[in-house]
This record gives sequence, C-alpha cells and structure tokens, in this order.
Amino acid sequence: MKYALISDIHANLPALEAVLRDIDSRKVDATYHLGDLTGYAPWPNEVVALLRQRQIPGISGNYDSTIATDYKHCGCRAESPHEEELSHLSYEWTKQHVSGETKSYLASLPFRIDIRPLGGHVSGPSIVLLHGNQTLNTVYVTEDRPDAFLEKMAAGIGAVAGDVVCFGHTHKPWQRAVNDVRFINTGSVGRPKDGDPRACYVVVDAASPGFPAEFVRVSYDVELVGREIAKSGLPAEFGDVIRTGGRVLQPTN
Repeated sequence: MKYALISDIHANLPALEAVLRDIDSRKVDATYHLGDLTGYAPWPNEVVALLRQRQIPGISGNYDSTIATDYKHCGCRAESPHEEELSHLSYEWTKQHVSGETKSYLASLPFRIDIRPLGGHVSGPSIVLLHGNQTLNTVYVTEDRPDAFLEKMAAGIGAVAGDVVCFGHTHKPWQRAVNDVRFINTGSVGRPKDGDPRACYVVVDAASPGFPAEFVRVSYDVELVGREIAKSGLPAEFGDVIRTGGRVLQPTN
C-alpha cells in the first residue's frame, strides 16, 4: 500500500488540483488529508467540495475546528503583531464566506485517524494521522523539537517501534526517527513556509520495510493565486507568502 498525505491546503484550490493530478499519475492506493482546509485563500468551499467529490478522508486542523465551532480565533501562531492582525482578517473573511455545508463537513472531521496497513487482524505497524500533536491540533511539532519531546508524543499516542506518526501544521516538511518510531511532517499543499513555493505532499510506502516516505513538490500557477487573493478582499500580502514560499509578513509602511 502507498498512501498520499496532503495537509494545510488553506483554501488554495489551484495547488490542491495540481497535487491531485500528480497523485493520479502515481501508483497510490489511498489519499488522506491532515487538515487546515480553509483560511488565507479564497476557495474554502471549493476545496472542501473537491475533497468530498474525490472521497478523500481526513482529520480536522485547527483552522477547520475553529471555523466549525465559531471559536474566537484560528489558533494560529503569529511571528509578529502585523502577522497576527492579518491572521484575524483571514479568519473573519473565512467565517463570512464558508457555506453551511462546508461548515458542517468541517465539524464532522475526526481529530485523529489510525491506519493499519496489515488490516488490524494481525499485529503490525500503524500510521497515525494528526494535525498538531496527540493533545491539541494547535501544537507546532517543529524539526527542532528534542528527542524527549517526540518520545513523550509517541507515548501519548501509544506508538511503538515500527509505527509512523504523521502531522502537518508547521508548513515545513521533515522526518526523523526516535526509538524506531518515525515522525513525518507532511509540509503544506497550499501555503509552504520552507522557502519553496511549490505545493508539498508526502507518499508513504507501507509495502517497504520502515515505511519510507517521499516528499513530493508540485509546481502550479502561484501568480494566479496571488491575483485571486487580492481580488477576493483578503490581504494581498497572503499572495506574497505563497509566491515566496513563506516570507514572514511585515508592515508595508
């Protein structure tokens, strides 16, 4: 079995369409999303509709659960007061533009999915899908987290040697093994922050020893997305983030 894992689409429909075309060109048995379907770009309803049309299961990101429950903010971490201000503008725009059907779908998403490639009727490794960590979908599991943090995370999940824990939220892809448990950050389809503007997703090969993971980058029309963001009434700077692969937002005056 090969699994394609897509995360942090953030309402970027052209990026999602490009990634799905790339997945269709590969021998992938199943695709899952790891949340944050909405926010920062103008296609929240279209992204959700496409995932539902393709029958792609997945979990709830912080942006999804907060939109679904009318929470006071998106639970996003800002690098500056200006970025925090813009995140609130994105959140309010998204709340105003999601349809009732989209909101109901977001509310239905589970917090976690466990995949048992061997079927579950025999012992074998699990692939655990989260957005943040095992406690909250707002926790950032970054590459600089110490082994002790990941050991505690594995214990909280119930992961054992051979298992794979996959998550998103930081928009920066990486992977590491601690005590034979592999941790994979899938990166971001719609809003990468690692300096590469191309959409990012992961293919996990569950048929090979150790479940090797391949990070896949896909080009798409980022300039089109930037123009559509500006036309939508969202802050035009969100287009700059997409064009540059995650430039930290600063005031323009």
